[in-house]
Amino acid sequence: MEPRLDFLTNPVSAGFLKHLVSAGRTLVDSPLPATTRELVALRASQINGCGFCVDMHTKESARAGETAVRLNLLATWREATVYTEAERAALELAEQGTRIADPAGGVTDEAWANAAKHYDEDQLAALVSTIAAINAFNRLNVLTRKPGGDYEPGQFG
Repeated sequence: MEPRLDFLTNPVSAGFLKHLVSAGRTLVDSPLPATTRELVALRASQINGCGFCVDMHTKESARAGETAVRLNLLATWREATVYTEAERAALELAEQGTRIADPAGGVTDEAWANAAKHYDEDQLAALVSTIAAINAFNRLNVLTRKPGGDYEPGQFG
């Protein structure tokens, strides 16, 4: 598959991407655990069918020490025993925040309250920002058909 547009070299999209990446980098220093951040990014990318981001976040998660079992079971996290209650709350929030146009109508109060039980306000802010950022990246990649498979861990810093 060939990408429709190389948004890394186009001056308009490259400028936009620069700011989006910069915003995303602020989350690295947030109090949200890195493993949670990566799991959320990977799960949203799976839902959105973004091959590039699935490739990237699978490899980055493994590089950070995530186990193959947890990565392989992520699409079925509700039925898996390898995730903490806090991770489950984050994944539920990520799924509902990614599927905002689905019949359920966005994020339920129950999903929000469950996440708030496990994460403080700064962590929630980072979690919500992570969900918003990965959905933006997914849309860029899906719209332009950026293929997955060639990502090298650490490629973007």
